[in-house]
Amino acid sequence: MTQPSLTPQPSARARIFGRSSYPEYLRVASILRKETVGGALLLAATVVALVLANTPAAPFYFALRDFEVGYEPWHLSLSLGTWAADGLLAIFFFLAGLELKREFVAGELRVVSRAVVPVAAAVGGVIIPALVFVAINLGGGAGALRGWAIPTATDIAFAVAVLAVIGSHLPSALRIFLLTLAVVDDLLAIVIIALFYSADIQVVPLLLAVLPLALYAFLAHRYSKFFVARAFAAWLILLPLGAMTWALVHGSGIHATVAGVLLGFAVPVLARGRDGGTGDGAGLAESFEHRFRPLSAGVAVPIFAFFSAGVAIGGGQGLVDALTDPVALGIMAALVLGKPVGVLLATWLVTKTTRASLDPDLAWVDIVGVAVLAGVGFTVSLLISELAFGHGSAEDDHAKVAILTGSLLAALLATGLLRARNRHYRRIQEKENTDADLDGVPDVFLPEPGREAPAG
Repeated sequence: MTQPSLTPQPSARARIFGRSSYPEYLRVASILRKETVGGALLLAATVVALVLANTPAAPFYFALRDFEVGYEPWHLSLSLGTWAADGLLAIFFFLAGLELKREFVAGELRVVSRAVVPVAAAVGGVIIPALVFVAINLGGGAGALRGWAIPTATDIAFAVAVLAVIGSHLPSALRIFLLTLAVVDDLLAIVIIALFYSADIQVVPLLLAVLPLALYAFLAHRYSKFFVARAFAAWLILLPLGAMTWALVHGSGIHATVAGVLLGFAVPVLARGRDGGTGDGAGLAESFEHRFRPLSAGVAVPIFAFFSAGVAIGGGQGLVDALTDPVALGIMAALVLGKPVGVLLATWLVTKTTRASLDPDLAWVDIVGVAVLAGVGFTVSLLISELAFGHGSAEDDHAKVAILTGSLLAALLATGLLRARNRHYRRIQEKENTDADLDGVPDVFLPEPGREAPAG
């Protein structure tokens, strides 16, 4: 008997946030479980940093953060805080590059009707918060306006961790949308960093960086099956080339996290067969994601948060002064209001100007909840704050207090909305029997009634 295909078939009118394929659902669910742990570690590192920075241990904390190590002739004599921001955070952006490429090659974004929505939402979620920040800080001069990009990026670890904890019964399409949106606007943030927060560009190191990057890409594609089977070979061969690319990009004046994204893009997604074509099994991108995600979520990002989130508030009055600074007000307003408005406005415009429509299983209030959750900005926001105002400056400290406060408010508001929706969907799932059939695949992932299934 012919088995129905699990791949969604194209229709005359594409549906936004429609159900994905079952394998894609399983993959995203696995990522969500890992990010929950990463989000908890990130939160713990932030709390420890804030406690140390506002107790008698503050001198030790700031001395540790500012302690320099490295080799000056290579422009690599950096403080530990800078090593965390420029070096360890490159691992985070390497994974962002891997995930984005996987989405475009083999994930949800390979279908234009699916890709246009999260991409447009990410763009709207960058533009509107920036405009909100600029509107509040127009009278603050050019110095204050340098922070326009701080509230533009959604933090993957925090936002996805919140959704994983409170959204056990929410449709998987909402989770995929949030993950894709966060990855895309991380990419937009990296482009912003490269274009607006890089100074004194050195052409020679930048051109030299092309050589190890090209060799890295060639070897990754030519011997991808070998690197998948032998993890040690990737550490011995590809890692040194990646480190060389990172060092040369860093020396060029472009922020070194850009190298992480480029290296992620250079990794092949699909497995290679014996004839050189596409084969079965995990590709190198999936293998690298499996290996590096624990390192990023469990080590790199928490260490960055530990060195970056430590702000000496200075008591109640200091907190009031920080939160009443126009820079801080602009960031909080952009995260809590600008981000969801931008995401919702872009999504609404897509439904009105294209043939796409909202999936009938969802309501706009679901999209509102996810859009509010997208206002949780942390990792990239802290990085841009340091690049915009200078590490340890008063503006930087005020911006970081605003990032923490705005992200917390966005998370709490989103939790209230999504918990109510989660209860709604739980009741629906309890009423409707969505247990797996004998083939092991839940009914919701099978083709819709009236849609002809292709021959298997």
